[in-house]
Amino acid sequence: MQEDHPRTRLYVDSPLVAGQAVGLDHERAHYLRHVLRLDRGDAVAVFNGRDGEWLARIDGFGKGWCSLEAVHQRRPQADAADLWLAFAPIKRGRIDLVAEKASELGASKLWPVFTRRTDPNRVNMDRLRANAVEAAEQSERLTVPDLEEPLALDKVLALWPHERTLFLCAEAGEARPIARVLADFAESRPLESAPPPVGFLVGPEGGFAPEELDALRKLPFVVPVGLGPRVLRADTAALAALTCWQAIAGDWAVEGEAGRPPFRQPAQP
Repeated sequence: MQEDHPRTRLYVDSPLVAGQAVGLDHERAHYLRHVLRLDRGDAVAVFNGRDGEWLARIDGFGKGWCSLEAVHQRRPQADAADLWLAFAPIKRGRIDLVAEKASELGASKLWPVFTRRTDPNRVNMDRLRANAVEAAEQSERLTVPDLEEPLALDKVLALWPHERTLFLCAEAGEARPIARVLADFAESRPLESAPPPVGFLVGPEGGFAPEELDALRKLPFVVPVGLGPRVLRADTAALAALTCWQAIAGDWAVEGEAGRPPFRQPAQP
């Protein structure tokens, strides 16, 4: 019961300091008690995106709740990648995949963008956030991506910080291969420096309208990039672009910490 290698980690909103009580809702209480079959005194890792990752112990269960007590910090809070993904919403299932995998790949902001050819006209932000939180818990990152409210493309571009390069994943027109663009981008900054703030924009399944592409290419902070000779689905394009960035110019290309504290694997049924 008194193991220090927790079987799971959870995102919480509460401040994390030694001795701090952390309350969990019904869903998470049920998960700990009835799925993982944990009991009072068992260890759980928790993080809130501000105070690093902490070891907590289950203090008690009640009807529809669970209380934890923060014990000590396992990992200090570290600077997270400053990597935004702006994407046209796609149908349920595929948009869930984008939120999940973009979180695993280190995106710091997810921003749904309505374009002229976007098919869904609304986004379930609660569901999108739930997928992002679950992916952050699983991937052992210390933050959860911010979610911006969906906006039309022109409004997103008006709000976009001009110092943040926006890589346009262009399916038509002139665009250099993404690997070459990102390699040049990486070589232009000091060796081993932190990756600069950037973002990627991915269009809908039907692609951007020609007038949208024309307007984007005229913006000084937009850099069109090509994703190869095949036509990729929107979800594939988003994840391919993020993967290329992390491998060539992002935090996969920078020396990191030596490791993370161990977790105890759940017993096999």
